[in-house]
Amino acid sequence: MNDPTKDPRFLRDPYPTYAAMRSACPVQAVPTGSSGHSSYLVTGYAEARQALSDPRLSKNTAAFFADKGSRRRLHPAVAHNMLASDPPQHTRLRKLVTKAFTTGAVAELRPFIAEVTDGLLDQWPIGEQVDLIASLAVPLPVIVICELLGVPEADWPDVQRWSAELFAAGKPDRIDAASHAVADYMTGLIAAKRLRPGDALLDRLIAARDGTDHLSEQELVSLAVLLLVAGHETTTNFLGNAALALLQHPAELERLRGNPEYVPAALDELLRFDSPVSTSTFRFTTEAVILGGIEIPAGVPVLVALGAANRDPERFPSPDQLNLDRQAAAHLSFGHGIHRCVGAPLARAEADIALRAVLTRFPQFRLALPPDQLQWRRTRLVRGLSSLPVLT
Repeated sequence: MNDPTKDPRFLRDPYPTYAAMRSACPVQAVPTGSSGHSSYLVTGYAEARQALSDPRLSKNTAAFFADKGSRRRLHPAVAHNMLASDPPQHTRLRKLVTKAFTTGAVAELRPFIAEVTDGLLDQWPIGEQVDLIASLAVPLPVIVICELLGVPEADWPDVQRWSAELFAAGKPDRIDAASHAVADYMTGLIAAKRLRPGDALLDRLIAARDGTDHLSEQELVSLAVLLLVAGHETTTNFLGNAALALLQHPAELERLRGNPEYVPAALDELLRFDSPVSTSTFRFTTEAVILGGIEIPAGVPVLVALGAANRDPERFPSPDQLNLDRQAAAHLSFGHGIHRCVGAPLARAEADIALRAVLTRFPQFRLALPPDQLQWRRTRLVRGLSSLPVLT
């Protein structure tokens, strides 16, 4: 059986492929690499929502790969993080993280986010071409998460480079090397903060306790790396995808330009329309599971296509239409259930501030290339542009 998601056209626009697969069956087997094994791909909204919250679908990657052997040498802090765990370990870690990563902390960051955004946009020349990804969508969330965690400014370029390398699709050696570089860096930063404590998120994680419980050294490093990478990678794609969606829908763009206070309410529809995470992180069945009327055997990977679920006409009528009046809060772009993105409030704040600033400061903002000439990142996990040339 051929995997339709390997078609080169899929990277540019996966939604026709997803629609065809969902129409045939919202849960179906697809080949996994060249091993001859299969995974199950979920493209229906109801089925995706069930899969994301079903405790029989484990995220414990260490357990799944324990007896399979691998030549990969990912650092344990990257390979075995909170996202790759099940209750009770996941419950315990998330509870400790949530105490430090609050919506209040995000609210306090808004002035800093606005300051960084304005500084980046100050470098945009009026009436010329700029790359929105390289000049805004990448640096803004990197700077913000580094500031939140307490990463010294001199180290921001290294952190940005290592994080990008972790998503170097098809280059396992580069990914493995980057995992060690960023984990070693975080280990050193934690040690330095223990000697000279501050008030950043990383300092609060070091001090976080739940009664007598606290984070072990390995858990600290793992959480720091996870927050660092997840805290900006998806936001970069969120900003790029949202900007492109508006640029391709001039009426909606003009509406927000004239009423920038509507941007926060528009974010859910922008997230639904082109999810920055195309496929959720790894899950596998711990026992046979019936999903969408299909029996999935035990011990099989299940891939939940969040982008496909968000375009399911059974849940969102006329799903291929961007409609900023749509009630789209039920989208699955941040996941669902106990693994729903803990950093969602930060991502929304960054997108709100950045989009409003671009729309108000650059009234002639428009695409510099036809949409079919844009380059998309070559990975099925996240969906994002390699670059987005715009005219200011």
